[in-house]
Amino acid sequence: MRVHRLIVAILAMPSAVFPGAASPELEAVLNRMDRAGAAFRSMSASFERVQHIAVINEDNRDSGTMSLKRVKPREMRMLVELLQPDRKYLAVQGRKAEVYYPNMNTVQEMDLGKNHALLDQFFLIGFGTTRAELEAAYTIRLLGAETVAEQKTSHLELLPKSAEVLQHLKKMELWVSDATGYPVQQRFLLRGDDTWLVTYSKVNINPDLPDSALKLRLPKDVKREYLQR
Repeated sequence: MRVHRLIVAILAMPSAVFPGAASPELEAVLNRMDRAGAAFRSMSASFERVQHIAVINEDNRDSGTMSLKRVKPREMRMLVELLQPDRKYLAVQGRKAEVYYPNMNTVQEMDLGKNHALLDQFFLIGFGTTRAELEAAYTIRLLGAETVAEQKTSHLELLPKSAEVLQHLKKMELWVSDATGYPVQQRFLLRGDDTWLVTYSKVNINPDLPDSALKLRLPKDVKREYLQR
């Protein structure tokens, strides 16, 4: 799927859970996330990502910033700026995604269409996600308590229920802050056993983000390419 490949390229998170029952510890974590999700409107953060490429047993590291906000229950606007080691920018406005490569002075534009929902799996899980949405989409286990980035967290394992999502994402892990109910770290197990480990810092929940702060700043002579047309 070209959309998934492009998302990967640009940016390329114990107790048993039985049906209908959850441990008190897991209940507490999910309720904390539910309260955080209900209050969520926007966020900005810095992040570091380690991409492990299984076939060659190699790690690649990059870092940048992310800003996003929900304008409707199922519509978001987002700007991701990868700053190290190479600059790349991804902007999402509704169904439209744009990726800007400044070294080539090129922006690639696409209509996400039905694949728009896949973005939630890679960017929004734990930020503005309600308990009902999590339990509908994933089988959830609490793996224990851990300290990550000097924060006390609850470590969750999420197994997608959707066959479509499983084509791209085998498993996700979240390290959820005990203080805020938002992720401190996410781990994605992708097809081919590649992984992303994303760690957040300088997280600012519900900042005032005007639409202009979530758009690409493009030079007038930028070359534009249209994908999936």
